[in-house]
Amino acid sequence: MKNVNFTQMKDGTREEYEFLTRHEVAHTKGTADRLLRALVDLDEGLSGYKITRLGHSLQSATRAHRDGADIDWVVSALLHDIGDLYAPYNHDEYAASILRPFMREQCSWCVQSHGDFQMIYYGHHVGANPNKRDRFAGHIYFDDCAAFCERWDQSSFDPDYDTLDLEFFRPLVREVFARTPYDPEVIREGAREPLVA
Repeated sequence: MKNVNFTQMKDGTREEYEFLTRHEVAHTKGTADRLLRALVDLDEGLSGYKITRLGHSLQSATRAHRDGADIDWVVSALLHDIGDLYAPYNHDEYAASILRPFMREQCSWCVQSHGDFQMIYYGHHVGANPNKRDRFAGHIYFDDCAAFCERWDQSSFDPDYDTLDLEFFRPLVREVFARTPYDPEVIREGAREPLVA
């Protein structure tokens, strides 16, 4: 079978859906490489900073790596702004939705919430609430997200920083996205790992 015969999903057969499932599973195997290509596209994104969005992403991940953070933290730092091109008004939620099936809940929650946490640094300059993160006060991952932003996100716009290149991070991204999606042993709801070794 090259293509299904149906034109409405409700008319599909078991054979057709088994055929599609095989194709979809095969397609998911390329997720890591598609994300790595999308990172390169960040070089053409938002301008005005001293470094590109790709440079910022690499620098964030480099800082996480040099802090001794585990693979989930490093890949989170690398991909936390992947949504800038496609979802500029909710880039953090977009990135988290990509990461959530493949990594610890702690990390995907921090990526999802980092936009609100970053307001502490500039909200007062643009008429936004600098304390937007306070709505998460008492959350198990509040301090983790605050540290993520302070150590790796807000500090990673330095053109003179010795940033590792994308090739260094490529195997880490592939390792994370080769995991079984939504594996409870990976997601580890409520678990916390330190950002700094």
